[in-house]
Amino acid sequence: MSSVQLFGLVKCSTCQKALAWLREKGIDHHFTDYRDHPVAPALLVQWAGQVGGWEKLVNRASMTWRNLPDDRKSPASEDDWLALIAQYPALIRRPVTVLPAGQVAVGFSEKKYGELFA
Repeated sequence: MSSVQLFGLVKCSTCQKALAWLREKGIDHHFTDYRDHPVAPALLVQWAGQVGGWEKLVNRASMTWRNLPDDRKSPASEDDWLALIAQYPALIRRPVTVLPAGQVAVGFSEKKYGELFA
């Protein structure tokens, strides 16, 4: 299997759990902190399409989302979503896992990863 790509924030506890799980299972992976290395807009659009939309890609339960001004919480277009994420990269649900075949998943749980890597 080629390397799994994991995107998130280095200090995120959920990302750390996902990384530990991958190491424990011996799964080759590469981690990218998207605060240090912003995700290209075209890739964000692709991810949103694969996970079921911007509402699934963006963590609207996060403190970052809750602290946004109300007028920013209703992006009307793809460009609005991209601008919001560019300004607040922590809005992306963590981690984003990209399998070598291109399948994209967001979030982590042992059950979810067990199914994803079965």
